Amino acid sequence: MASLPYRRPSRQTSRQASMDDRNGIQVQMDYYIGIDVGTGSARACIIDDKGDIVGLASENIGLWQPQQGYYEQSTSDIWRCICISVQRAISQHNINPSWIRGIGFDATCSLAVFSTETDEPVSVTGPSFDTDRNVILWLDHRPVEETEKINATEHNLLRYVGGKMSIEMEIPKVLWLKNNMPKELFDKCKFYDLADALTHIATGNEKRSYCSVVCKQGFVPVGVDGSVKGWQDDFLNEIGLEDLVAEDYKRMGGVNGVNGEYLSAGELVGTLCEKAAADLGLPSGIAIGSGVIDAYAGWIGTVGAKVNLDGDQLDSEVASNDRTQAFSRLAAVAGTSTCHLAMSPNPVFVNGVWGPYRDTILPGFWMAEGGQSATGELLKHVIETHPAFNQATSIAESYHTNIYEYLNEHLKEMMEDQGAPSISYLGRHFFFYGDLFGNRSPIADPSMSGAVIGLSSDKSVDGLSIYYYATLEFIALQTKQIVETLNNAGHNINSIFMSGSQCQNEILVKLIASACNVPVLIPRYVQAAVCHGAAMLGAKAASADAEGRTEDLWAIMDKMSKPGRKVSPTTDAHEKALLAVKYKVFLEQCFKQREYRGLVDDVVGTWNNK
Repeated sequence: MASLPYRRPSRQTSRQASMDDRNGIQVQMDYYIGIDVGTGSARACIIDDKGDIVGLASENIGLWQPQQGYYEQSTSDIWRCICISVQRAISQHNINPSWIRGIGFDATCSLAVFSTETDEPVSVTGPSFDTDRNVILWLDHRPVEETEKINATEHNLLRYVGGKMSIEMEIPKVLWLKNNMPKELFDKCKFYDLADALTHIATGNEKRSYCSVVCKQGFVPVGVDGSVKGWQDDFLNEIGLEDLVAEDYKRMGGVNGVNGEYLSAGELVGTLCEKAAADLGLPSGIAIGSGVIDAYAGWIGTVGAKVNLDGDQLDSEVASNDRTQAFSRLAAVAGTSTCHLAMSPNPVFVNGVWGPYRDTILPGFWMAEGGQSATGELLKHVIETHPAFNQATSIAESYHTNIYEYLNEHLKEMMEDQGAPSISYLGRHFFFYGDLFGNRSPIADPSMSGAVIGLSSDKSVDGLSIYYYATLEFIALQTKQIVETLNNAGHNINSIFMSGSQCQNEILVKLIASACNVPVLIPRYVQAAVCHGAAMLGAKAASADAEGRTEDLWAIMDKMSKPGRKVSPTTDAHEKALLAVKYKVFLEQCFKQREYRGLVDDVVGTWNNK
């Protein structure tokens, strides 16, 4: 990856850079950078030592879809976008690069492939494997047969991924590469989660993150359930990845304490190397924290806020704030998809919910991860495929707003025009089940699809608005299903801390609060909570002493998190009753689909036997 042209600010001293023109007082500032790589963009967020965001910039990254269900990216392109974002954030806000003390990375849980010989990217694009695209995106659903083979083993480690390994996870994708790559090429590949790949580029070393390895790789921490190495020899041998067992899993990051090192979130990985520093326009030697999957950065960036859930206001002064509060707070990180994360002091096993994972965020504690495979992408699909999409887009543009805000306002106008008691009343006879991209939680069935009751021939903006509302309602009701599943298994969720772009949708947030009957907390930095969490990883890494020991992450979250805004459930008894009935129908649509599919498969199966 070539260095980008960058004119570095003069290396003025902190004394010169911090001069107060009024009284000559000099104060040196410490800053930390959080780098968030999402599905569509790379963002750089700069915070000060109080956790206030002082700089934010982003750059869109490339996404290739060579065929249906295949999604690929390039670490070279991603790194280029990271560099642009960091340089832009620094230059736009006139921050002295020499004051950057730490950097933290988060990224989507995507598989990145590099050469064991050259450390260069290796193409994942078949059949020729000759592109510079070395990332199979989390959203990629190519390894269908591989996932089925893995789950057919019923291996004990599958307990730690919700009972089944998802097609979105990385081991099925590695197995697909083995089955489709030339053997001589596959034998020279090493595999990273994307966040680990970025810290590797930044530091040059091979240390891995527990969050990246444990969560999506079939890794059970040493000492848990008889695990000796973390990696499971018999499992990989059984599914056909015996190649990776050799040399103590060197191609996957090695064995912790033997030929590898695994770190909890934000622990010191190393320092910014000369080459990466030149690319970023920063001085080398900056502390780099162990990275996390992007949803986990959303947890870090939200659940540490001091809040008073019993009052009408969020008060950062009166509320106590210890880590036990995290056990009842669900983080919902809502973007292209939505991830739901819950922490517990002990392992809680939940079918259809990934985990429990130990040591990923706070050492010794367990994380569970539910999720909806598509929420933002689902809304986009529903809107863009409706006949009234172009008309609605034109109207939204004439009002200088986006289509989501316009549809929200249009729903309010429809409510007033029709004398309806609520927006939910408008969609009372429209029932939409939206697993168009399969189900991640709690069914864990990638073959799930959508269903609609109440379709009409309405091609108007009114018709689009009702369909859009029904999609919001589906997202809220499925969130309720996930929360209920978690609580029935042993969690105690009584609030949702939301982050991501969907926080800005007032109708959706209110629906989630009302459907789940819990308050939803919206962070102060609505569009940057994930980045904010990544920056805290940089702050933790920068706190390392001479022995590499760092400050407790919860203490950093307590210090740097900001109170936001609370959205309470509806108090309207009629709306509550309507949502309760809609939830009953939602569950029937969910489980009846599987029943109907089974009935048809029984019949179709007889054809295949002829």
